[in-house]
Amino acid sequence: MIDRYSRPEMAAIWTLENRYRCWFKVEQAVCRAWNEAGVIPDANLKNILADVDFDVDRILDIEQVTRHDIIAFLTFLEEKIGPSARFIHLGCTSSDIVDTAMALQMVQAGRMLLEDFDLVLAALEKIVREHQGLVCIGRSHGIHAEPTTYGYKFAGFYAEFLRGRKRLADAIEDIRTGKISGAVGTYTVVTPAIEARACELLGLKPDIISTQIVQRDRYAHFFTSLAIAAGTVDRLCIELRHLQRTEVHEVEEGFAKGQKGSSAMPHKRNPISAENMCGLARVIRANALASLEDQALWHERDISHSSVERIITPDSTILMDYVLHRLTRLLNGLRFLPENIERNLWGSYGLFFSQRVLTALIEKNMPRQQAYVVVQKRAMESWETRKPFPELIRADEEIQAHLSPAELDALFDLKHYTRFESDIIARVLAEK
Repeated sequence: MIDRYSRPEMAAIWTLENRYRCWFKVEQAVCRAWNEAGVIPDANLKNILADVDFDVDRILDIEQVTRHDIIAFLTFLEEKIGPSARFIHLGCTSSDIVDTAMALQMVQAGRMLLEDFDLVLAALEKIVREHQGLVCIGRSHGIHAEPTTYGYKFAGFYAEFLRGRKRLADAIEDIRTGKISGAVGTYTVVTPAIEARACELLGLKPDIISTQIVQRDRYAHFFTSLAIAAGTVDRLCIELRHLQRTEVHEVEEGFAKGQKGSSAMPHKRNPISAENMCGLARVIRANALASLEDQALWHERDISHSSVERIITPDSTILMDYVLHRLTRLLNGLRFLPENIERNLWGSYGLFFSQRVLTALIEKNMPRQQAYVVVQKRAMESWETRKPFPELIRADEEIQAHLSPAELDALFDLKHYTRFESDIIARVLAEK
C-alpha cells in the first residue's frame, strides 16, 4: 500500500524483513520440535536458534538466480548459520513455511485491527452518551420520516461496529492455523506430532487436515470480515457526508487551522475525511472478492493464489488500519449543530406526526383506509401550503369528531419518540 494510507505500525508487519523473520521463526519452531524428538542434536539447535541479521538485498540477489523465494531464503541461512543449517527445513515443503508464517503475520495484523476497532467503539460510545436525547429528524429514501435521536443514530453504528469486531475476532481465530505436513499434506517425513509441537511453539493451532497448503476458505473468512467492516465504515461516512451538506448542516468534520477546502473557492469546508474513507472501503471490498477467487485451486495446490495474497493481505490490513484510525479522529472531532438539527426537524412542518394521528383514528374505530385518506389529505395540504401539520389536523372537523384537543396535544408530544431511547441504548452498550 502507498505511504499515504500506511501507518508505520501496521506497515512494519508486511516488510520483507519481517516476512523473512517470520519464516525463520517457523523453521526454528520445526527444528525445536525435531530436537525434542531426538533428531537434531542440541549443539546444532543452538546454532539454528541464534539470531540472524537478515540482509534483504542479499536474499533478493540469490532469488534472482534461484527464481524461488524459499530456496533463496534457505541458501541465505546456510551462509549465515553454517553446517547446522542442514537440519533446517527437514521434511518441510515451501508452503509449510509460507502459510504458517503468513498466519503469524495475519494474526499480528488482526490483533492490531481489533485494537483499532476498540478506538472507534470508544469514540462512538462517547457520542452516544453525550448526545442521547438530542432529537433529530429521521430520514428514509432521503426524505423526512419520523423523529429519532442522535443517541439512537450512533448507537446503531456502535452495534454494527461491535458485530464487525466479533466477525474479525472469529476470522483471526480461524486464520490462527499452521501446517507442517509436507508435500501434499501427507507427512512423508514430518509427523503430526512434529507439526503439533511446532505450531504450539508459535502460538498457532495445527490445521486439522491440509493439502500442500492451508485451505483458502480461512483466508476468505478473514478478508470478507474486513470487507463487511469496510461496508460499515462506508455506511457511517455516507451518513456523515449527508449530514454535512449545506442544506442539512447538522454536523461538521474538524477543520484544522490553516486547512484549505478548495484551490478556487476559499469558502469551502468539504467532508474530505468521510469521502476518503468511502473510497478506501471500495478497495477493501474489492480485495475480498479476490480472496474468494483464491479458494478454488488445482488439486493439492497451485500458486495462482500467491500473487493475489502478496497484494491484498498487506493492502487490506494496512488500509483497514488507516481507515479505522482516521474514522476515530473524525468522530472525536465531530461538531454537532443543535440549532440546525432543530431547524431541520421542523423543516417539514411537523408532517412526521402523521403516523401517530393515523393510529389514533384507527384506535377510535375509524377504518384504516378511511383514516389514511383523511390524514394524507391534511399532510399534502401542509406540504403544499407550508402550514404546520398539527394546526391543519386540529382544524379538521372529521378528526375533531374522533379526537379531543387533549388527545391531539398528546399526539404532538416529541417525548413519545424518545420514551424507549435510554433502554435501547443501555441494551446496545451492554453488548460490549
